[in-house]
Amino acid sequence: MALMSTPDLQNGSDRFSVIRLFLDAAQLGSFSAAGRKQGMSPAAASASMQRLEASLQVKLFERTTRQLRLTEEGRLYRHFSEQAMALMAEAEASLHAGTDSVRGVVKVSAPSDLGRNVLMPMLDDFRARHPEIQYALTLSDNTSNMVQDDIDIALRYGQLADSEMIARVLAPSRRVVCAAPALIAQTGGPATPEDLTCLPTLVLVTALGPMQEWRYCSNDEADERRTVRVRRTQQSNDGEIIRKWAIAGQGYAYKSILDISEDLRCGRLVTVLDEYFTDSAPLNLLYHRNRYQPPRISALIAFLLERFADLT
Repeated sequence: MALMSTPDLQNGSDRFSVIRLFLDAAQLGSFSAAGRKQGMSPAAASASMQRLEASLQVKLFERTTRQLRLTEEGRLYRHFSEQAMALMAEAEASLHAGTDSVRGVVKVSAPSDLGRNVLMPMLDDFRARHPEIQYALTLSDNTSNMVQDDIDIALRYGQLADSEMIARVLAPSRRVVCAAPALIAQTGGPATPEDLTCLPTLVLVTALGPMQEWRYCSNDEADERRTVRVRRTQQSNDGEIIRKWAIAGQGYAYKSILDISEDLRCGRLVTVLDEYFTDSAPLNLLYHRNRYQPPRISALIAFLLERFADLT
């Protein structure tokens, strides 16, 4: 098989060939392997990537004798390159299936507990309507970087910092302290937030460390925001484990009320100190600020907004 010449970056069709070569190099960790996949010599593949970097005026790869890895700029370029290639594939598919066809992979990130118990049934319902939808679902109580982690849609609790993403409120919520009725009866329950320091507590651990500073309002005329530092009787990096421990009566937990709504209805958990833990922590839906959203993304966004509205 004859080897291809190096693509010309000024040619529109060749630009896509360069993007495909870039994505292959990022995935395979080798210019030579990416070149072979595209029918190019190692030298031609390396030269093509050098010209791409020169045209963009950024360094996309860190090169060592043992490995090839993306720079931060390279990860950003990969994210948008994958979007561009996906849009081209979707456009071609739409020519045969109609422009409103909902198909392809949606990459979703959500908190662990909410994702398993609330979001997953909704995603199943959406896929039942659109059988050609596929999910890449990440459940974690750590905050994902939507660009670096290549996420299409993310669900996050709390007030959000400034972001390049579009944020829509899915549902109002707040963080509460909860426990099993048997544990409350056994310990007498806390009368003030400070009482929690002497009670068994269940602490979620994230990439930022253990969440053992529980925020509350002073419930007086000053209406001050305060924190109580609880001890870590048991801890986990998985929110669902914290919830299950709480149901089992192993301690008091600091949870979003949405995560435990069914447990509250069924009496498995009961909230305490509601007059203190009143701060809003809404559930938000985040997605990229693109002028064009693929039908699979826009349809899922509309579906989730409708379904979560039914919960409130």
